[in-house]
Amino acid sequence: MQTPTEVGGHDATQAQAAPARTLKPNALGLAGVVFFVFAAQAPLVGMAGAVPVAVGIGSGPGVPAAYLAAGILILVFAVGFVAMGRHVVDAGAFYMYIRAGLGRTLGSGSAIVALFAYLTIQGAIYGLFGAVTGGLLDQYLGLDVAWWLIALATMAVVLGLGAAGVDISAKVVAVIVVAEVSILTVFGIVNLVQGGGPEGLGLPQSFSMSAALAGAPGIALMFAIASMFGFEATAIYGEEAREPHKTVPRATYLAVTLITCFFAFTAWMIVSAHGASRSQDAALAALEGDSTSFVFSVVSDRLGGWTGDALAIMLAVGLFAGILAFHNAATRYLFSLGRGGLLPGGLTAVNRRHAPWVAGVAQTALALVVVMPFAIAGRDPVLTLFSWFSGVAVLALVLLLLLTSVSVVVFFRRQQLDRRPWNTVVAPVLAAVGMAATIWLILGNFTTLIGGDAATATWLALTVVVALVIGAGLSRVRPDRVRPDRG
Repeated sequence: MQTPTEVGGHDATQAQAAPARTLKPNALGLAGVVFFVFAAQAPLVGMAGAVPVAVGIGSGPGVPAAYLAAGILILVFAVGFVAMGRHVVDAGAFYMYIRAGLGRTLGSGSAIVALFAYLTIQGAIYGLFGAVTGGLLDQYLGLDVAWWLIALATMAVVLGLGAAGVDISAKVVAVIVVAEVSILTVFGIVNLVQGGGPEGLGLPQSFSMSAALAGAPGIALMFAIASMFGFEATAIYGEEAREPHKTVPRATYLAVTLITCFFAFTAWMIVSAHGASRSQDAALAALEGDSTSFVFSVVSDRLGGWTGDALAIMLAVGLFAGILAFHNAATRYLFSLGRGGLLPGGLTAVNRRHAPWVAGVAQTALALVVVMPFAIAGRDPVLTLFSWFSGVAVLALVLLLLLTSVSVVVFFRRQQLDRRPWNTVVAPVLAAVGMAATIWLILGNFTTLIGGDAATATWLALTVVVALVIGAGLSRVRPDRVRPDRG
C-alpha cells in the first residue's frame, strides 16, 4: 500500500537525499495556512469589488444566499479534496490530485491550467492595485504615478518577501488580513445590534429561496465562487505545514467555513444597511461611478467618517496581501512542476530559507509578461486587465474543481485506500455536478462577467482550453520524475 507521500513523488528518504528539492518543513501552523487562504480572498476587495456588481446585476438583495450556496458547494467539494490530501502531499495540489486519478496527460494539462489561473488572477490584482494605489498617491501626496510603475515596484517587493520564506510572508499577511476582517466584522456587528437599516435586517429578503433565485442568480453565484479563489492553499502548503495530515484538513474546512460565514454575513449586513428593496438601485448607481461607495458609504455611516480614508488605504493593502498570496501559490506550482519533470528542473532550487527562489523569479517574470502588454497598449487596468483576467481565472478554477472531483472518485475506486462512500463517491459526484453546472452558468454569462464584448469573451474563454492542451502536450515531450504509484 502507498504511503501518503509516495503518491506525491517525494518521501522522507528522498527529502534527505535531495535537500535542494524540498521546501521548508514545519514552517506553518494552522493559523498561518488559514491566513494565506484569507489573503487570497482579499476580504475587503471581495466586498468592495464583487458585492456591488453581484447585487446590481445579479440577484439584488439575494446575494448573501449566493455566498452561502457557493460555500456549501465548496464544502462538499472539500470532502473529497481532503480525503485525497491524506494520500497525496505535494505543493502542486490540484495538479497532483488530478494526475493521481486521471493520469499524467490530464494531470499535466490541469497543472498548466492551475498555473494560468494563478497568473491571471495575480495579473488582474496588479491592475487593480496599481489603479487604487495611484489614486491614493494622487489624493494624499499629489503624486501622479502610472499604475504600471506601481505594479513593477510591487513585483520587486513581493519577490523579496517570497524569497525571505513562507513564514515571513505569513506574518505580513496575517497583520493585513486581521485589519481587513476586523473593520468589516465590527461594521456587521454594529449594524446587526442596531437592527439593520431603514427596512430592518431583511433576513427573508436575503436568504429565502425566492430571494436566491431572483434576478440573475448565475451572476451572483459566479462572484460568490470567485470569493473562494485560493482555498487550495491549504494543500499547496502541505509540505511546509506542521503535521500536514492534520493541519491541511482542519485548515481546509476552517478556511472555507470562515470565508463563507464572513462573506454571507457581511454581504447581508451591507444589503440590510441600504435597505433590501433599495439595495439593487443603490448598487447600480454606485457602478456608474465609484463602485466601492456601495460598501464604504454604509460602513462610514455606522462607524464614522474616519473609516472612509481607512477603508481606501486598507483596500490597497488588502490587494497587496492578495498579490503576495498568489505569488507564493504560483511559485509553489512552478516548483512542483519542475520537480515532477513537466518544467525545467532548475525551478526546484531553494535558498537557505528553503524558499523556492528560482521559481519565484520565474513567477515574477511571468507576471511581468501578463501585465506589461496592457501598459504598453495604454489600456485601462481595471476595465481590461482586472475585469478580463478575473473572469478567466474563475473559469479556470471551476474547471480544476470539476476535474479534481472526478479524479477523487477514480483514484479511490482504483486504489481502495479509503472505502467511505460519502467521502470518496457521494460528495465528489455531487461536487462534480455542481461544478459542471457552474461552468455552464459562467459560460452563459461570461460576457457580463468580464465586462467586454462577445468576441473578447470567446477568445478569453478559449485561453483556458489552450492552457489545458499545452499542458497535456508537455506531458508527451517532458520526462516524468514523479515515481509511479505502487499498489
